[in-house]
Amino acid sequence: MSEGIPGFSTLAIHAGAQPDPSTGARVTPIYQTASFVFDDVDHAASLFGLQAFGNIYTRITNPTTAVLEERVAALEGGTAALATASGHAAQLLAFHALMQPGDTIVAANKLYGGSINQLNHSFKSFGWNVRWVDPADMGAIEAAIDGTVKAIFIESLANPGGVVTDIASISAIARKHRVPLVVDNTLATPYLCRPIEHGADIVLHSLTKFMGGHGNSMGGILVDGGSFDWSADDRYPMLSKPRPEYDGLVLHETFGNFAFAIACRVLGLRDLGPAISPFNAFMILTGIETLPLRMQRHCDNAKAVAAFLKGHDKVGWVSYAGLEGDAYHGLQQTYMPKGGGAVFTFGLKGGYDAGVALVSNVQLFSHLANIGDTRSLIIHPASTTHRQLTDAQKTAAGAGPDVVRVSIGLEDAADIIADLAQALDPL
Repeated sequence: MSEGIPGFSTLAIHAGAQPDPSTGARVTPIYQTASFVFDDVDHAASLFGLQAFGNIYTRITNPTTAVLEERVAALEGGTAALATASGHAAQLLAFHALMQPGDTIVAANKLYGGSINQLNHSFKSFGWNVRWVDPADMGAIEAAIDGTVKAIFIESLANPGGVVTDIASISAIARKHRVPLVVDNTLATPYLCRPIEHGADIVLHSLTKFMGGHGNSMGGILVDGGSFDWSADDRYPMLSKPRPEYDGLVLHETFGNFAFAIACRVLGLRDLGPAISPFNAFMILTGIETLPLRMQRHCDNAKAVAAFLKGHDKVGWVSYAGLEGDAYHGLQQTYMPKGGGAVFTFGLKGGYDAGVALVSNVQLFSHLANIGDTRSLIIHPASTTHRQLTDAQKTAAGAGPDVVRVSIGLEDAADIIADLAQALDPL
């Protein structure tokens, strides 16, 4: 490895990992254990008091998971990371560290349907509110911010529409009002976009998707950008105030630019408990090793498929930022110059019924509620992932009745196109 910062592909393989010190194993082992032996009473006390780093219990830390956390932090350009059982769990822990009852999240209305549901319904049990905005309307974003707002939440590449968000412009608003910008980077991955470089303070992922890449393991992660001053005032007491659980320790004062990741671990993961299993961490680590190769193939295939669909007489429109002429192509060139991602939507002239028929006609595609697999996947969001939303919310989220979402896999592009062609013909 050369001196200086290694390249992305090198980090995807090596970041966080060393040969196992006991056995010499080159691949990071699966440390499939619930707990860890202390050296002595003083060692145990220092771990529980946050005076030393180490392993206590796999719900809080685990050596396999630690490699995954360090690798994703390196790929995103963050200071630290915390892996969780799912992407939803990462969102829960991130907002748990930021929010108090009565606080508000300003959220883009172009989000994954499950995230919309989580913010609209589940988070209400914590007394957290959400205020929805169009992420392309900077005036609306700024107007939505008041004294109760503790975070702005967007996706870098929005699911399901493949819409590219102007991260830097939104970051400027967040910094003006001194609230952290939280960016879900699941669809883009750090191979295509590194939100921290554009002003994001916290990055989230569903590792289940493109990072793991093979549709076989659940996981999530939050990455601390290390850029936010949590002690500027008392708006974020979990980081800026003495913690009674740790003898009055102030997390930001003690841990500096990775204090947010620490807070999510020792105040969130420790007590709420959505820990990733070591086996899933191992599987996702293996997937990340080929991330740059896979993402480029995903993007190349998706561009070819999108161009085919744009010219088909049964298709009314295609939303893929990687195509010239797309409304978001300019932002894609700015934020994701290597490609427009693998997930996009298109609209069928036959509407809702045609969408249901199409997903029934495909043969190579798998009809299921996931993205980011090696296989090509298809779904009709209005009847599945977004069905809990009102018609207005579906349309705002890019999941109207005519919309079909595809996640283009790694098969030969000609075979993917042929499958869509035979499925579209009878419509």
